[in-house]
Amino acid sequence: MMLNLEWFRTFKAIYETGTLTGAAQALYISQPGVSLHLNSLEAYTGYKLFDRSAKKMVPTERGKVLYNFILEPVNKLETAEQLFHKSSKTDRATISIGMCFETFQFTLEKHISSLPFNVIIKFGEYPSMISDLDKGVLDLIITPQKGNEKNLEFKPFSKEQIVMVCGNKTDTSELEPLLKSKSLDAAKDWLKHQIWYSTAADMEHLKKFWFNNFCEHPDFKPNYIVPNISSIVRCLSDNEGFSIIPDFLCKEAIAEKKVKLAWEGHKIIENTLYFGTRKKTIFAEEINQIQRIFEEKMILEEISI
Repeated sequence: MMLNLEWFRTFKAIYETGTLTGAAQALYISQPGVSLHLNSLEAYTGYKLFDRSAKKMVPTERGKVLYNFILEPVNKLETAEQLFHKSSKTDRATISIGMCFETFQFTLEKHISSLPFNVIIKFGEYPSMISDLDKGVLDLIITPQKGNEKNLEFKPFSKEQIVMVCGNKTDTSELEPLLKSKSLDAAKDWLKHQIWYSTAADMEHLKKFWFNNFCEHPDFKPNYIVPNISSIVRCLSDNEGFSIIPDFLCKEAIAEKKVKLAWEGHKIIENTLYFGTRKKTIFAEEINQIQRIFEEKMILEEISI
């Protein structure tokens, strides 16, 4: 095995930050890359250099000796790198952001090309996003769920309401008087026989809305399972059928009268949206810029209501 000098730089970063995540942030590399460098260096030296715990990497006696031995040479190499490296105006920070597909499409997509830094967007389930944020895989998440990790903080910035919508050609003349008179059992039976749209990932909206308003879980399957909520809105536009979706994703279609707000529910379901970040990050400026885009978008939506 040949010695790679980058292993020493990674070892020094772990020693000084105390965590693999901190070292990854300091070196602008992935956490798996940091782990690989450390494992390779330990294999090369034949010694365990850190005692690993859930919160901190504690250097062993061999690790302390190695750090003291390499500190000055590595610092000199880094100074030489800074002095002789060709400067480039194309150096850009890269941040990774987690959110649902619809939130990206509705809010951030049109701004991507104008951002002065690189962006990696990841879609997935919210618990997975929170875990990836804590591990350093993601730098920012947009989420209606909060985690309890001590390393993370969640800042509320907006709310979403889960509502029932339908296509503008849907005949709701039977439904409206039932809802107005609060004949919920009759309304429930009528709705069961209508055309329904949902997504594989967001059946929870339908389940929660149905249970909150009818005190039971839906005992029917949607007629059409489509890829995402944006697809639902397009399918309902100028058509027939029902769906349960967040209101901010269909406000434009409602304003254009392609989709109708059928019912807000007997019990309003409202979720708070949060910016999730690590408490310590080297990308504070970039994250703030992304957050401003979301905040401005949500303010404009509220003004337009």
